[in-house]
Amino acid sequence: MPVSTCPTVALATGCPAGIGAELAAYVLSSSDLPANGRLIVFGDTRVLEKGAKALGVVPRAHILTKGETIPSAAGSYFVDLANLDPATIPVGTYSEGASAFAVETFSAAIDLGISGEADAVAWTPFNKACMRLTHPGYEDEIVFTAEKTGYKGAASEFNILPNLWNARVTSHVPISRVAALITFDAVMRSLRLTHQAMRESGFANPRIALAALNPHAGDGGNFGREEIDVLEPVAVAARKEGILCDGPFPSDTVFVRAQRGDYDAVLTMYHDQGQIAMKLIGFEAGVTLLGGFAFPLVTAAHGSAYDIAYKGVANPGAMMNAMAIAFRMADARKKAKAA
Repeated sequence: MPVSTCPTVALATGCPAGIGAELAAYVLSSSDLPANGRLIVFGDTRVLEKGAKALGVVPRAHILTKGETIPSAAGSYFVDLANLDPATIPVGTYSEGASAFAVETFSAAIDLGISGEADAVAWTPFNKACMRLTHPGYEDEIVFTAEKTGYKGAASEFNILPNLWNARVTSHVPISRVAALITFDAVMRSLRLTHQAMRESGFANPRIALAALNPHAGDGGNFGREEIDVLEPVAVAARKEGILCDGPFPSDTVFVRAQRGDYDAVLTMYHDQGQIAMKLIGFEAGVTLLGGFAFPLVTAAHGSAYDIAYKGVANPGAMMNAMAIAFRMADARKKAKAA
């Protein structure tokens, strides 16, 4: 495959039983993609056509067959894996056909990232339970990507709104285990990943607020000591590294500070501590970013939306925000490689 000088994003068509096909069709119909960008979409033309018809859009892409050489020039390319007749699967629910399609398209996009041909990977939303029908060990996109790439290091999930980022120290673990996982090294690792990812996406010096774990930030140790023993030392150490970091702040007010413009990001300690706030602030605009891998991975944060699949009401806002971030980070990585 020719090496491209264009910032390149590989996009996997998500769950075909949900709104994945509609959003993929919208992306390929959009005039908002960067003129110097190269978009490579994986899916099945029959699925894409169904999504386009439902949403009333006209995708624009060069159609390629599986294994065909992808041109290195800027533009949009659709690689037809010819792996699913949408008439054979039920809409709005799990099925083995939808699962196999989603796993194959996601794998194809990740493979392009592994080879270095793609500078970033994106996907329209999957359904984790559906993915497990084909890949029983499927936990989430971080674990799947780590398995595919052989990555053993730290990776993290970020939730992004146009003016606010959220990262977290722990993710898909029981709440009963969270406190034991809040260690100096774990919080510092997450903070560094957040700082690095935000700089790659265009922030010169991101301002990051630490959310406390305990009510009232521990109330001086009365409600827990994680703030005193872990989070305050992390903030001090981070500032010595040049990371703009304050806190810990009580979690019931930290997003108020960030939303009024005091901070660009909030690092929370567990999944719902940040997810609830971010989805209340901007559910239909949110983006999920996976950082720490050799290439960034992004998607819309709202999920596969089985209840509105192929009804023509899917909102493409979050997916287009994801594509904008993917291309910004792809461009930054392409320039860094060239330098």
